[in-house]
Amino acid sequence: MSNYHIKHFEEYFQVYRKSVNNPESFWEEIAEEHFVWRKKWNNVLRWDFQKPEIKWFEGAQLNITENCLDRHLHTRGDKTAILFEPNDPNEPAEHITYKQLYDRVCKFANVLHDKGISKGDRVCIYLPMIPELAVAVLACARIGAIHSVVFAGFSSTALSTRINDCDAKMVICADGSYRGSKTIDLKGIVDEALKDCPGVESVLVAKRINSDIAMKEGRDEWLQPLLDEAYREYSAVIMDAEDPLFILYTSGSTGMPKGMLHTIGGYMVYTAYTFKNVFQYKEEDVYWCTADIGWITGHSYIVYGPLCNGATTVMFEGVPSYPDFGRFWEIVDKHKVNQFYTAPTAIRALAKHGTELIEKYDLSSLKVLGSVGEPINEEAWHWYNDNVGKKKSPIVDTWWQTETGGIMITPIPFSTPTKPTYATLPFIGIQPALMDENGQEIKGNQVDGRLCIKFPWPSMARTIWGNHQRYKDTYFSAFENMYFTGDGALRDEVGYYRITGRVDDVIIVSGHNLGTAPIEDAINEHNAVAESAIVGFPHDVKGNALYGFITLKDVGETRQHDNVRKEINQLITDRIGPIAKLDKIQFTSGLPKTRSGKIMRRILRKIASHETENLGDTSTLLNPEVVQEIMDNVK
Repeated sequence: MSNYHIKHFEEYFQVYRKSVNNPESFWEEIAEEHFVWRKKWNNVLRWDFQKPEIKWFEGAQLNITENCLDRHLHTRGDKTAILFEPNDPNEPAEHITYKQLYDRVCKFANVLHDKGISKGDRVCIYLPMIPELAVAVLACARIGAIHSVVFAGFSSTALSTRINDCDAKMVICADGSYRGSKTIDLKGIVDEALKDCPGVESVLVAKRINSDIAMKEGRDEWLQPLLDEAYREYSAVIMDAEDPLFILYTSGSTGMPKGMLHTIGGYMVYTAYTFKNVFQYKEEDVYWCTADIGWITGHSYIVYGPLCNGATTVMFEGVPSYPDFGRFWEIVDKHKVNQFYTAPTAIRALAKHGTELIEKYDLSSLKVLGSVGEPINEEAWHWYNDNVGKKKSPIVDTWWQTETGGIMITPIPFSTPTKPTYATLPFIGIQPALMDENGQEIKGNQVDGRLCIKFPWPSMARTIWGNHQRYKDTYFSAFENMYFTGDGALRDEVGYYRITGRVDDVIIVSGHNLGTAPIEDAINEHNAVAESAIVGFPHDVKGNALYGFITLKDVGETRQHDNVRKEINQLITDRIGPIAKLDKIQFTSGLPKTRSGKIMRRILRKIASHETENLGDTSTLLNPEVVQEIMDNVK
């Protein structure tokens, strides 16, 4: 029997056992039977978590775009590959077939080639959710260039940091983007960023909002005229399985973002295999993941996973609230969407607006609902299950990370019995462990600890671009011979996993991982600020929101506090982007610190969440009196 498509709970256990008892032969069979390779591997897996070094399908040669495009042309050439749904509901949707997508990718690959981009070069992509974004990603992969997509909501500072870190030669952007009723001047943000990016030689600009923008002579060119003239065939560059495919930046708990590097072979096999099983995709289905391709969810489950399976994948440019909060359901009804994958933040925002907007639309096409980005709370789970899924479409609450490349813990729909707030069981091949503070594995059920993975899986990131030591320190130094996820988890009486959140200083706000250090760095640049500490607190819609405890140099007049608050949030918007703005700002005379000078964020987190009954022993702090003062002012 093929293990590629699991349909029953017993089958899950059989396949899971096989995958952990003999991982190499399991993944070899999946890779051999379901993908096109130009040359077979010499070795399925070589790994050493001490170094750390992981290699899958070593010696194999392939091009991932041949698996996403070329191999479907004879059987699915006229099938819709990408279904583009624009921001404005009055603008018609665009159905791009596999044949058309192939032509567009080849033309774009020729444009990149003519601009001097070749195998191994880094290309930074800063585009809204328009078809050019998916085409640009695939064109880079086709010629062997390494793409680095930056979410087009990031500020110019965040963009220039990422461009410089990977030393990108080219930036692909748009004149601007639509976001609901607003337009955003993307080209202006790029121009600002490029003042500090000496390595960028060329900028290709897609036309989207038809705004009047500045074009720098000798550097900037409009994309469309180049595509119009380009040849529509481009032979895919043959790559090694362990060659880099892309770099994607994720927030670090220390200031500098981490450029996670994913390689081609293992990433392809794992994202395609998880897509097929977690969403139970069938040939005629229409699948929609609402994420942005600027995040790993978009890379793995809008582009590579679906296209490797010959699926129809929806790309949505807009926001869930425009023109009203029924937009998601209108799209599901219009395109008869079968699998719908979104974030708890979106679900909570929609739940606030009742069910009238759901009842207007026919959602009977939905077969599977997915949740991603952070653990889904019970209330949102039930609302989603009852009102969107009508209690017949199972919810796959998926846990995974930028670093893991693909889904790691998840129910398999129609197989795994679901349980609200639980991601349930490890996916095929994934070997989780819960560890205690002393580095010992906690066996048995009804326990909680730090979530680690004991054995490599094909899509794991191989390094942090340009900083292998940091990769080792961040993920492989906390527990010996384990990958440490940075998350806490508990395992219930039947072995189901529930993710309890970050154990370090990264806060998940609306599904975005935000490191507190870069936000604090931005705040501390304000000339009135002495120091700051950022913590998360529960928020009805975002899951978590940001609470800033800020000490000013001069306590001075409180009347000016409102101005300082505005200026601080403006600084954060400029440095990082509006997603990192603080919901609450409290000025304090000091911050609680240990005698070694470490800020006790644990105490601040409890105060921000109004959990002040048990703050632990504060008498050992350097300044215990400040805790009471902060608590009094919160009230």
